[in-house]
Amino acid sequence: MAGEIVSIHSFRGGTGKSNIAANLAAVAALDGKRVAVMDTDMASPGIHIIFGKGRERLPHTLNDYLRGACDITDVCLDLTEELGIRRGRLYLVPSSMNAADITRILREGYEVSDLRNGFNDVIREKQLDYLIIDTHPGLDRETLLSMATADFLFVVARVDEQDLLGTAATLSVARKLQVPEIKIVINKKPRIYEDADIVRQVEGKFKAKVATIIPLLPLLIEAGSRYVVVLRHPDSEFTAKMEELYKIIK
Repeated sequence: MAGEIVSIHSFRGGTGKSNIAANLAAVAALDGKRVAVMDTDMASPGIHIIFGKGRERLPHTLNDYLRGACDITDVCLDLTEELGIRRGRLYLVPSSMNAADITRILREGYEVSDLRNGFNDVIREKQLDYLIIDTHPGLDRETLLSMATADFLFVVARVDEQDLLGTAATLSVARKLQVPEIKIVINKKPRIYEDADIVRQVEGKFKAKVATIIPLLPLLIEAGSRYVVVLRHPDSEFTAKMEELYKIIK
């Protein structure tokens, strides 16, 4: 199949979308797929930290590609072996956490067409089954592109009124962009809420299916975005939830 684009988005920060993007990519790679996860949240990047690259100097970043300093394939880090993935392949396309790089991209911007070309080129050059995009929260040019090109869109929200109102705005835009498959992921759910009640209320209000509901798990608090949970805890409840998401795109 041609490589499919899976966008992981949230209207607000702090929903856990980066963690979901990283772990979904790992689940797909463990199933033998060729996967890249791209951090397009250039204002507040960080998915590379989950993959253990927080303290390393990255040779190239998406920022370098967007200012024409390198090819998109130069940015791809092949993490397959160091993550212990035996069947598939997992690539990371990180953004820079350097303050000067972040300031520059915010001040000067970039051509959205270059980012679109980057999506297409990395899918073709790395022969990807999936490109998973960790988007910038809210609605901006990059988000609109990530939605418009997506085959699947997972909108991540917490059981929080601000999150849910923002989700309504996101879904409205995604429908106008005619995204083929749109689903909601409820994350960090307190145990006091019943899953069935959440599904009934969310699906009734937003007219979109809930893909899965992830509880506020002590395991995730303990992990603290320091590693890919599904690789270290393959039998955990969180891993089962990530496998539910993967079945939707599989």
